[in-house]
Amino acid sequence: MKGTRPLSTDEIIAVSNQFDGMYLVRNRSLFMFGVSVGGRISELLALKVEDVWQNSAPVSDLLFEKDVVKGKETARMIPVNADGRQAITELIRWHKEQYSEPFLKRPLFPSRKFGVALSRSQAHRILEEAFQKAGLNGKLATHSLRKTFAQRIYDASGDIFLVKELLGHKSVETTKQYLGASYRKMQQATQAIELRNRMMISLHSISEISTGDLIAELIARGYDVSSISDQLQAERMQFVAVAGSKVVAFPRRPACAGTADRE
Repeated sequence: MKGTRPLSTDEIIAVSNQFDGMYLVRNRSLFMFGVSVGGRISELLALKVEDVWQNSAPVSDLLFEKDVVKGKETARMIPVNADGRQAITELIRWHKEQYSEPFLKRPLFPSRKFGVALSRSQAHRILEEAFQKAGLNGKLATHSLRKTFAQRIYDASGDIFLVKELLGHKSVETTKQYLGASYRKMQQATQAIELRNRMMISLHSISEISTGDLIAELIARGYDVSSISDQLQAERMQFVAVAGSKVVAFPRRPACAGTADRE
């Protein structure tokens, strides 16, 4: 779906924990398999058990046949990582519990109707509900699984042509539309311009700031406080008694170790 956004790693984990009920395994496997192989929702729903389960084990390479890919022109092979293989294994175990034997021609993601695959609208509803339960915002839909796969591959490799091949695009220009700046990098960038990282603590009395805030400020300024929190608490109480109402300011750490502060 045009305009949908990808998910961050934390969001993937959050969404994976939102499925429940009789079809928990089927629904979670659809989600995890989708973000692991990057298939279009139509391609995922067209899969049969035999496409992913061979020689009593999950496949390490998934083939999307020509008759299920968009345009029905070119088949493509996708390496299946450990997350994808785990999703397959859990899903086949669920098939065995539900249907006695995982008949190879059965839809991989079956609906309530025997022998019929989930529809795109059903898949959309299932995933939309999980996104909402996870508290996510922004435009999210079934296509977010494919965009998540694309963005994560690009972030890991920096190779847009590799992403193009994995998605099965004819043109790299199409692939560009799938990719944006890494969400993690955007978070880091916005945190880097926070004004609190440029401000000096200046208080009429040190008793006005909590020990926790003091430690947080020291961490923000680059100090290692892993072993001093208890000591800081004790020293702070002593300092309060002496400092009274004096103005206290924490200077910035010198740029180079051993370099004296200058007026």
